[in-house]
Amino acid sequence: QVQLVESGGGLVQAGGSLRLSCAASRSIFSINVMGWYRQALGKQRELVATITSGGSTKYADSVKGRFTISRDNAKNTVYLQMNSLKPEDTAVYYCYCNAQRAIWRPQNDFWGQGTQVTVSS
Repeated sequence: QVQLVESGGGLVQAGGSLRLSCAASRSIFSINVMGWYRQALGKQRELVATITSGGSTKYADSVKGRFTISRDNAKNTVYLQMNSLKPEDTAVYYCYCNAQRAIWRPQNDFWGQGTQVTVSS
């Protein structure tokens, strides 16, 4: 099983910044997409941002211009720089990857345990 270890969540005032990190914890044959989703209390999980192994990115409209996703392929790590945070960004943020553990295995989706981001007004 691929484990995704997240860090960097916490409490910040509106207008502040946080940086989330997520590292895959074991050797993996290949990782296609890495990204972040979030789930606010009482709401469905939603996409925040994704990045492919080639560096193509996708963002939710609500975070465009404020959040930046990046990755270090050599370290199997993805980052999310969050600036100009708003109270509506408050949620549990989940790391995601679509990966192939070995050449003879199919691609699968893997999720981190989640990290809380709270933005106070």
